Amino acid sequence: MSLAVALGEGGGPPPAASRPTRTRGHRPLLLPGLAYLALFFVAPVAVLLATSLYVPVPGGDVGQYQPALHGQNYVDALAKFWPQLVRSFGFALMATLAALAIGYPMAYAIAVRARGRRLLQGLLLVLVVAPFFTSFILRTIAWKQILADDSFVVAALHWLHLLPPGGRLTATPFAVVCGLTYNFLPFMVLPIYASLERLDPRMLEAGADLYASPFTTFRTVTLPLSMPGVVGGTLLTFIPASGDYVNSSLLGNNTNTSMIGQVIDARFFKVLDYPTAAALSVVLMVAILVLVGAYVRRSGTEELL
Repeated sequence: MSLAVALGEGGGPPPAASRPTRTRGHRPLLLPGLAYLALFFVAPVAVLLATSLYVPVPGGDVGQYQPALHGQNYVDALAKFWPQLVRSFGFALMATLAALAIGYPMAYAIAVRARGRRLLQGLLLVLVVAPFFTSFILRTIAWKQILADDSFVVAALHWLHLLPPGGRLTATPFAVVCGLTYNFLPFMVLPIYASLERLDPRMLEAGADLYASPFTTFRTVTLPLSMPGVVGGTLLTFIPASGDYVNSSLLGNNTNTSMIGQVIDARFFKVLDYPTAAALSVVLMVAILVLVGAYVRRSGTEELL
C-alpha cells in the first residue's frame, strides 16, 4: 500500500454526498456543446469516411472521383504506406518519452521546489509557454538552422568525434524526434505541473517523518499523485506528434523520415488522391483511439476518457 493511500488522500472518487446532483433542467446546457461536436467533428468524420470509399470517375481527369463503397482503398493504402504509419508511431513514442524525461523534472522544479515563490514560479511558467508566442513553423525552421551541416552544434560534435566525418544531423530520424520533442514539450510540462502543484506538502513531510528516503517518498507519494498529469501530458504529446508532418518535412524530408501526416498532405494537395488520403486519415484516427484507450486503461485512469 502506498503512503498516499495510507494517508487517505490523493485519488479515488469523491464521497457520494459531495458529487454534483444531475437534474434534467441542466440538459439544455449541453446543446451548444453537442451542436459543436456534431458540426465540427461528426460531420467532417462522416465526409472523410465517405471520401475514403470513393472510386475514380471512368474516363475522368486526375482528382475526379465518384461516390462508391470501395473498401479496397483501405487495403491498398495500408499495403503501400504501412512503413510511414509505423514510423509515425515510433517517432511519436520516442518524442513522448524524451519529453517526459525532460518535462517531469521541469514541472517538479516549478511546482515543488519553487513552491511559495510566486514570482519565480510565474517566471518559469512564462519560459515554458514562451515558445507558443512564436509560430510552430518558425520554431521548426529555427531547429533546422541549429542542426544544419554548418552549424556550431554539428561542428562541436565533429570536434568531439561524436559524429563521423561527413556525418550530419538534418535529414535524420534524430532531427525529426528532436523537433517533435521540442515543439510538444509544453504539452507535457503543463499537465504534470498542474498535478504536482496540487500536491499537499504535508504528505511529503509525513513521508520524511516515517523515515522514508527521498526516493521512496517520490516513488510512493509524489509519482502516484502526479500520474493523472503524466497520462494527460503523454496523451497531449503523443497524439499530435503521431499526425505531425511539419517536423518530418522540414527536418527530415526523405524516405527514411517521412511520416504518415506528410503522406496524407501530399495525397490530398499534390497527388489529388483523395480516397487514399482519407483512408489513411481514418486508419490513423482509429489507431490512435485504440492505442490511447489501451494506454489509459492500462494506466488505471479511465476517468480521463
